[in-house]
Amino acid sequence: MLARYSRGDRCHDRSGRRVRRRAKCVVKIVAICGAGIGSSGILKVNAERVLQRLGLTATVVAADIDSVARIAADAQVILTSEEFVEAIGATRADVIVVHNHFDTDELAEKLERALG
Repeated sequence: MLARYSRGDRCHDRSGRRVRRRAKCVVKIVAICGAGIGSSGILKVNAERVLQRLGLTATVVAADIDSVARIAADAQVILTSEEFVEAIGATRADVIVVHNHFDTDELAEKLERALG
């Protein structure tokens, strides 16, 4: 059972069950856009704010669509807009489509649903 995310000192697997921590749980969230500096940067900053508000810990990185396979290979969550979903391709990560990159309530709702 791989640790999925961390809430304080507890780790959970994909089903939300608490698992024993052998190593520090690290969640990776990748924000994707066309160039990796515009909307993905906005999503990154807003995701970090939302995670802090929810009391969750994660590493959040911004990337361009061309490097998604490499950068998001070990990610648990990918944040993007509708136009890039097909280009992401097959992934084990939860792909979250964000309609309004500035709406932290939308992002909070979707991240909490994905991370538990």
